[in-house]
Order: sequence, then structure tokens, then C-alpha cells
Amino acid sequence: MKHIVKIMVLLVAISACWIGLLQTSIIPRKHTWLLPIYFIVSLGCYGLLMVGVGLMNFPTCPQEALLLHQDIDEAKEFLKRRGVDVGSE
Repeated sequence: MKHIVKIMVLLVAISACWIGLLQTSIIPRKHTWLLPIYFIVSLGCYGLLMVGVGLMNFPTCPQEALLLHQDIDEAKEFLKRRGVDVGSE
């Protein structure tokens, strides 16, 4: 619930700034109308950047990989006992 409130407050603040810029003539009106589009494009670029950084820093977990292989072996043994052909891997 707190996260939703933060997002709503942020959207209201951005909308208030945009409406304020529309009311004043600090930025030309033709550029002010494009600000929401610039904001959405910037947000998309930020999202892609965060995904890229997350992929570059993706942690390797050798202990978790070992546990996963043990779980796979246990599952294969369980299925073999039940008569399911799981292959020779």
C-alpha cells in the first residue's frame, strides 16, 4: 500500500509541475505539451538501463547450483522408482 501512495504522490507532483509550466510561459507552450512524452521516453530508457545493469551484475551462486543439481537428482530417482523414463542424463 505504501508503494502505491508513493507512486500517486509522485504522479500528482509531476502533474502539478506540468500544469504549472503550462500556466506560465517559462518554457514555450509547444515544448510544454511534449513534456509527458519526454517523461515516458526517459522512464523507458531508465528502465532499460536498470535491466542492463542488473544483467551485468547478475550474481552467480555456486552453492545454489549444487543444491539445484541435488534436487534434480532426487527428482529423477523418485520418478524412476515410479516407473517414469527420465533419460540417461
